[in-house]
Amino acid sequence: MNDQHTSDPAPPLDTLDAIAAFLAAAFERGDPDAIAAALAAVARADGLPHLAAAAGLPRAGLAAALASGELGLDATLAIMKVVDLHMPG
Repeated sequence: MNDQHTSDPAPPLDTLDAIAAFLAAAFERGDPDAIAAALAAVARADGLPHLAAAAGLPRAGLAAALASGELGLDATLAIMKVVDLHMPG
């Protein structure tokens, strides 16, 4: 079952590729509010365990950091690496 709220504008975020594409699009827009919203959506996503494993971060800690917007530099860089590695091209 999908944890995402029905009002979320996010597509289904149940795979690492879907999460990477969603975050990449938010980063590309460069809008801090869009990035914060995307990170919060990922915190609630079914695919969060995939991102946590790929980034080498504990799932619970990553979920809390994404939801609060309080990501440390190490976690941010780990997520950005995962996004970069899972983007086509």
